[in-house]
Amino acid sequence: MMPLWLAIAKVLLAFVVGLGVVVMLVWFERKVVSDLQNRIGPNRAGPYGILQTVADGLKLFFKEQITPSRAERFVFELAPFLAVIPALMLFLVVPIARPIEITLEGAPYTLSFAALDINVGLLFALAMSSIAVYAIVLAGWSSGSKYPLIGGVRGSAQAISYEAAMGLSMVAVVMWVTTLPGVTDMGALSVNEIVLRQQGTFFPDLLALSWIPQWNLIPQVPAFVIFMIAIFAETNRAPFDLVEAEQEIVAGFNTEYSGMRFAMFFLAEYLNMFTMSALAVSLFLGGWGGPFLDTIGGWGAVALSFVYFLLKTGLVLFLFVWVRATLPRFRYDQLMTLGWKRLIPTALVWLILTTLVVSFREFGVPWA
Repeated sequence: MMPLWLAIAKVLLAFVVGLGVVVMLVWFERKVVSDLQNRIGPNRAGPYGILQTVADGLKLFFKEQITPSRAERFVFELAPFLAVIPALMLFLVVPIARPIEITLEGAPYTLSFAALDINVGLLFALAMSSIAVYAIVLAGWSSGSKYPLIGGVRGSAQAISYEAAMGLSMVAVVMWVTTLPGVTDMGALSVNEIVLRQQGTFFPDLLALSWIPQWNLIPQVPAFVIFMIAIFAETNRAPFDLVEAEQEIVAGFNTEYSGMRFAMFFLAEYLNMFTMSALAVSLFLGGWGGPFLDTIGGWGAVALSFVYFLLKTGLVLFLFVWVRATLPRFRYDQLMTLGWKRLIPTALVWLILTTLVVSFREFGVPWA
């Protein structure tokens, strides 16, 4: 059983990594978008403007927090916390580095770098992503203004539409991983288990192809594409940012928020970007896996695996930023059409195909 102090240390490590990456992510997005638009971007606070996010955070901390006279005050103040907490909780199930064998209280112990290493990690992640939309709905309703209410209603419809496709793509991955050679007895719904089963290569005995990693991305490309589109919509990022479309509804659900309350929604959005990108890396890109880990071993391998995890997550985050700077926003009918008429049917068809392949691989051809 894990000691209490170790559990607290793992949770604190996850929060520090998540919040630290968010600070860098805001600066990274501003710089990349400015480069893509032939601008300079932030360049005043700190070297290369790297402290601009800190300066903005301090500004919002000392800024007046205004509560509209028609707002439902308790819910209005609660909504920003409901936005941040699920985003932080979701990151707890993501393993950020390679496990290591240590001696704890005189007995061997496998130290996992997922703060919450449970055998239903994927279900926990789905639950936290589902709860996150409540913050948008409650913020829009409690503001007592029409534009935030429209944004909240849009957010709930969008989350329901794309959660189904995201869940179906994850089921296909779980089915595929279930029949791979086992590593532990955690079960295929454990995020750590899914990462462990992606280590190694597809063709270790063929010298010419021995470099191809055993990532779920290769056999599950359609699921990966569906999952990526779905998390763009789940995090309300362009081109799916209909819940805060400035040209239509001012700023959507957070129109009436200011000061630290607005900063918490801002933090939640970027934290959701990071956690969903980390989940995509864990499900499809081998998580913390990479070359030379077995050669190095020990804590050096742990550090190197953490670097691999950050590099892969950074590539997915770059895709978020690239899409934002490139694609225009969907119309709302186009957003619904894509979710219900394209993604969900495609995800169902791919799930059926995955079921057939896994069944043949496990049991052979039934009529042979």
